[in-house]
Amino acid sequence: MRISQLSDRSGVPVPTIKFYLREGLIPPGTRTGTTQAEYGDEHMQRLRLIRALATHAGLSIAGVRGLLAAIDDPPADAHELFGVAHRAVSAPAHAAQDDRDLVRGILENEGWNLDTVDESAIDAVAVAYRQLRETGVTFPDDLTHAYIDAAAQVARAEVAQVPTGSTSDAFAYIAVGSVLAEPLLLALRRLAQQVESSQRFGSQAPAE
Repeated sequence: MRISQLSDRSGVPVPTIKFYLREGLIPPGTRTGTTQAEYGDEHMQRLRLIRALATHAGLSIAGVRGLLAAIDDPPADAHELFGVAHRAVSAPAHAAQDDRDLVRGILENEGWNLDTVDESAIDAVAVAYRQLRETGVTFPDDLTHAYIDAAAQVARAEVAQVPTGSTSDAFAYIAVGSVLAEPLLLALRRLAQQVESSQRFGSQAPAE
């Protein structure tokens, strides 16, 4: 199909497709002339993926580029797949050593083995935990435990679903699934808060 047909089928404007082509986010089409090219289903799939990552997951162009590069050239080690995916879509976080040690202690007391995890993931938790404490809002230990337990349950279920037959399939699942599932998790948490609030404090719906 030509670029105009690709635009019609995907719902992505032609100028946006051309921008993605210039940025190297989608591969060039097969040249059929000096100024014309043909595009196939692989371009359609890549466009849908880019739009999902940029629109639904809110990734920047740099984040999309990093994730696509990792999808196209995944690491061989299955455990490393998650670290690569997370680094591709997460802004670097730099935690103070005291904050890092605090978070390590909390998580290790919960039974988490952090010996082989990416340090940037620990830093991200440490920075978020520091910001929460700086607000002055009381964050009791039982709530911390609930967060950790919920995160572990979700991660356990997600890792169990990673395809084992193909590294590329596994990474595509990890990269796309873990990123696009985050808005769903946030939406479910907010909905669950309203359900629990209704049961605890009353059934009146919040004002629009």
